[in-house]
Amino acid sequence: MKSVMEALKDNFNKTLNIRTSPGSLDQITVVTADGKLALNQISQISMKSPQLILVNMASFPECTAAAIKAIRESGMNLNPEVEGTLIRVPIPKVTREHREMLVKLAKQNTNKAKDSLRRVRTNAMNKVKKCKDKVSEDTIRLVEKQIGQMADDTIAELDKYLAVKIKELLG
Repeated sequence: MKSVMEALKDNFNKTLNIRTSPGSLDQITVVTADGKLALNQISQISMKSPQLILVNMASFPECTAAAIKAIRESGMNLNPEVEGTLIRVPIPKVTREHREMLVKLAKQNTNKAKDSLRRVRTNAMNKVKKCKDKVSEDTIRLVEKQIGQMADDTIAELDKYLAVKIKELLG
């Protein structure tokens, strides 16, 4: 359950920021002939200015088109421009619409995290139920109650974190 929470925090920090950093492009997945790779594994990413990120594809020039496609489809509202093996990614001004889109993405990510959490809880409950012949029913009920309480607490924590992120995004 903690790993679900950590994954959500990590996701928020990397993809749902108003301030842009070169690290915000790191997690973009590029489909190449070798399979799916993170953009930072096949390129050098640097900031030229607060409004411009440069992605140097010199080490894998054959992946330039795939990288451009991945950046466009990242959901980060980016429109890259190509110059040989150099991809220029202008950062759009942060508009109200963009902030609202980020909030929408944050809610979607939180819902996915809650789904993952429910799967973790269900798996734990199933494991406990398999131990029926070894442990008393009272113990099983107690453990199930504890698992349910842990899941509820984690969901509350996810909601709290989402509220903080929405406040940060909307200002």
